[in-house]
Amino acid sequence: MGQYGFYFDMTACIGCRTCQIACKDKNDLNIGTIFRRVRAYETGKYPKPGVYHYSGTCNHCISPKCVEGCPTKALHKLDNGIVDHDKDKCIGCRFCTWNCPYGVPQFIPEIGQTSKCNFCKDLVEKGENPVCVDACPMRVIEWGELEELKAKYGNQAVSDLPILPLSSITNPSLLIKAKSIALQKDFREKEI
Repeated sequence: MGQYGFYFDMTACIGCRTCQIACKDKNDLNIGTIFRRVRAYETGKYPKPGVYHYSGTCNHCISPKCVEGCPTKALHKLDNGIVDHDKDKCIGCRFCTWNCPYGVPQFIPEIGQTSKCNFCKDLVEKGENPVCVDACPMRVIEWGELEELKAKYGNQAVSDLPILPLSSITNPSLLIKAKSIALQKDFREKEI
């Protein structure tokens, strides 16, 4: 079994946030806690302004800094590459939130612990898709073994965008088909 990963087609994402809502619903998350977040970015300037959307979650990195920083091993990698969280081991120290360059693990005050996307491992183990994949009306999110995704999309996908930390830091299990405007360094995040 290989490393699982995500593919995201930014060129077709409309920023509807259906993936974000489906993830929030499946994980029964309270207000303020979001495991998959869609952000909008403005780029360029008149007369050539642009906008693009980025849907991001845990990248289930090959070298996850959150796992390195977890003193109790509550965060750990499974054989399929999923970075999982064991709530019975989590002491709420927040080291994972400080170590993750993507800002993915979140401290949840109501339970005194951190948590994050677990790739919908319960669904994946039953042969189903993560909820974000099925929820997307534009079908811009795909998952699978990273090597298979690279074989399918490698020539049209990147792992680095100016809005993300360098992929060399953690080797994220993520491929992105990027809009050319998303590769520009002149951008502003816009809350919609």
